[in-house]
Amino acid sequence: MQRLWKHNNWLFILLLLALWGLAGCQEATGLAPEELQATVDTAVALTVSAQEAADEQVAQATAVPTAEPPTATATLPPAPTMPPPPTSTAVPTATDAPTEEATAEPTVTEEPTEAATAVTSTALSTTPPTTAPVNTQPPPPPTAPPAPSGNILVNGSFEGGWYNLNGAPEFQLPNGWTMEFDSGPTGFGSQSWDIWFPPEIRVLPYFQLPENERGLFIRDGEHTVKAFKGNGPISLRFLQDIALQPGTYRMTVYVFPDLVSSYDGGKQFAGDPTAGEVRFIAPGGGTGWLAFGAGFGKWGVFEHTFSIDAAQTVRVGVGLRGRYALASNGFFIDEWSLQRIGN
Repeated sequence: MQRLWKHNNWLFILLLLALWGLAGCQEATGLAPEELQATVDTAVALTVSAQEAADEQVAQATAVPTAEPPTATATLPPAPTMPPPPTSTAVPTATDAPTEEATAEPTVTEEPTEAATAVTSTALSTTPPTTAPVNTQPPPPPTAPPAPSGNILVNGSFEGGWYNLNGAPEFQLPNGWTMEFDSGPTGFGSQSWDIWFPPEIRVLPYFQLPENERGLFIRDGEHTVKAFKGNGPISLRFLQDIALQPGTYRMTVYVFPDLVSSYDGGKQFAGDPTAGEVRFIAPGGGTGWLAFGAGFGKWGVFEHTFSIDAAQTVRVGVGLRGRYALASNGFFIDEWSLQRIGN
């Protein structure tokens, strides 16, 4: 750089000398001003060209070369072809834990039939929808069975399974039946125990009875029903709703009054004949309370006849009542029937 600077200074000095020389030459040679001006322009141009050449040399000497990065020419190998991932397996659905309503009672073998009105169930239809026109006419009534007929009651001998009424394990009812019971004062005394207690109901197979009582408490099949309460009066009704055609019907029931006043020295049955009673629920009012004419501790048979003059759904049933707080107010029932006996 110092050398180039010195070179430029010399060019400037030479330019000054040339101009001074030209001025002297004009006087010595007598050149015209135009000619002298041309000569001066030429000298200036030469000086400028020399200056530009020197500047270019300086720029080339001071320029820092820029190195470009080498271009990568290597190519990556093609990615290997991987098989598709396996299909994920659905996570099994968690099973809900049992609710507090679950009981240790045996599993119900059958659901209640439509005739049990205390438990309402909604049936889901499996029939596909149809576009056929809707029939607005009522279906024809079923043909009345000939008289006499078989048993019209649903599960009349209690061999068709059972369920817990309203989910309560103490109300174990035969399928097809419902039950009602009374509460409040009995009207037969003023003591603290003279109030109606909720009964307990059991559908008992023969193997849950002592061997010596199986033939005593079962009249038909392998099951019997027991309604009972210890040290408390009970009043209850077994009921069923049935669609009947016009005609005359007879209802027959067997009831074993196991009304025990004391167990001292063996089973002692109540001595008051009104301690246990039966009544019928049927069209036309049914009956009042009926006594066990044969006494307690043995099967009693009761019959009631009624008639209807139009097809209808009727409620039939039997009421049982133990009016005192005996050691055991118990009733075994079995072999109930309803038959059409006339037009």
